[in-house]
Amino acid sequence: MNSIRVGRISSDVLRFLSSIMLLEAKDETLKHVTLTGCEVTNDLSYARVYYTYMGNEPMEDVQKNLEVAEPYLRTMLASKMKDLRKMPELKFIVDTSIEYGNNIEKILDDIKKDDE
Repeated sequence: MNSIRVGRISSDVLRFLSSIMLLEAKDETLKHVTLTGCEVTNDLSYARVYYTYMGNEPMEDVQKNLEVAEPYLRTMLASKMKDLRKMPELKFIVDTSIEYGNNIEKILDDIKKDDE
């Protein structure tokens, strides 16, 4: 499939899914999840959705809530994206890039303190 179309679909999935989780989801945990990225496969069978969560609940509970809500989110997403024949299956993956960046920043600060 055309990579431009797949990229457009990925951004649409991210945009619509973010609004569904923020405005329409009844689970308060889902309202505090921040979606950071989405990658849809070329055959549109899977969508890897990357997220972060800065709340008080453990990440395992957040992951379980997302897995339980996946059929609902997929159905609501299908109602908003009518131009697709096949709605991708959603796979939620924790985005650790923020933690990784904070870790690198801490290491750089430690090196700077050692030099002084």
